[in-house]
Amino acid sequence: MTVKKKSAGSGAKVWFVGAGPGDPGLITVKGQELVNTADVLIYAGSLVNPILVERSRAAIKKDSWGMHLNEMVDALEEYAKAGKKAVRLHSGDPALYGAIVEQMERLEERGVDVEVVPGVSSLFAAAAALRTQLTLRGVSESVIVTRPAGKTLKKDQIREFSLLGSTMVIFLGTEKLEEITGKLACPKDTPAAVVYHASWPDQKIVRGTVADIAAKAREAGIEHTALLLVGGVVGTKKEGHVTSYLYS
Repeated sequence: MTVKKKSAGSGAKVWFVGAGPGDPGLITVKGQELVNTADVLIYAGSLVNPILVERSRAAIKKDSWGMHLNEMVDALEEYAKAGKKAVRLHSGDPALYGAIVEQMERLEERGVDVEVVPGVSSLFAAAAALRTQLTLRGVSESVIVTRPAGKTLKKDQIREFSLLGSTMVIFLGTEKLEEITGKLACPKDTPAAVVYHASWPDQKIVRGTVADIAAKAREAGIEHTALLLVGGVVGTKKEGHVTSYLYS
């Protein structure tokens, strides 16, 4: 498809929208409005609920799976400069492992403005599924969000982080649960949970400890698209929990 470009400085713009963790009701109101009214929707494949894609009136809908960075940026630039309302729909919140900065930098270099609309991260959907808080007075006052080493990360800090006693949420590590739990230096009886497809209809929750969570997750058939949460807030009994001053 060939589209006619507007002249430079015409206000070309691309919206980066967080789709939320899976449940189509967990996209923000602003995000839903942008998706619904987009002319062009480039979405993050199977990580985005197809209901959101179906709701959009966009004449052009493209799955970004398999698209190279330059290919995607070229398409967004072309449509935006043609006066089309172009929306790039990311899963969860694009600020976490969303790879949006390289897209935005290239677009801005080409004279295309960008706006980011945050979304509900899967880490919050996982906490909701576990019916817990990620920060809990007397248990953990901090949250560490990290990922294991892999093709795009030479060395991780999982062991070092696990010594701090904070809640840990580990992304992009479902295929490496055994390796990750082997690096954790916290006590082996520290509560842990794996949440698969948080907020999706096929959501699965597996609870255990650092010692056995990997085996339990495998027994449940979980091999991908899950989060690993580690820390006292994950346990069914919140050892050390002190009632918040807010309600005292």
